[in-house]
Amino acid sequence: MKTVPNVVYRRQLLITALIVILFDLATKAWAVARLENQSEIKVIGELLKFSFVRNPGAAFSFGTNFTWVFTLIAIAVSIAILYVSKSVTNKPWAIALGGLLGGAVGNLIDRIFRSPEMFHGHVVDFISVPNYPMFNISDSAVVLSAIAMVILSLRGVDYQTPNALPESPDSDQK
Repeated sequence: MKTVPNVVYRRQLLITALIVILFDLATKAWAVARLENQSEIKVIGELLKFSFVRNPGAAFSFGTNFTWVFTLIAIAVSIAILYVSKSVTNKPWAIALGGLLGGAVGNLIDRIFRSPEMFHGHVVDFISVPNYPMFNISDSAVVLSAIAMVILSLRGVDYQTPNALPESPDSDQK
């Protein structure tokens, strides 16, 4: 069976992350320009609305005084995914990890560069659904990627496909 080099899956992971980051940045730029200090936009009645908030914490505004901690966590998660990306040999895992990386970096960009100050920035959230905290594209990517990883794990799909692993030098001498 022909194996696909790890670089293909790493490229898939990075492209997925880049798509998430660019979509997140574009939608946040739109939200800041169109929604900040404006009334909400009802997209699907009360089911889906676009509104605006700058969130200093995590989900449900948890940890609002610890923005720097979330910055460090996002940096650590991003580094860990980049490290693991070298050995991913499974496309679904590459996409899921890319979505997680893109989501982490998307919100990390806000935490580093948005007001009130560098590395303490507030994340732009603008999507609103009933009985759920406001969120953004990065948040969606993180949640959907986590769900995908749970499903992949429950189905027994490893991020390294055994037949795609490099052979050891001793395997030719059998």
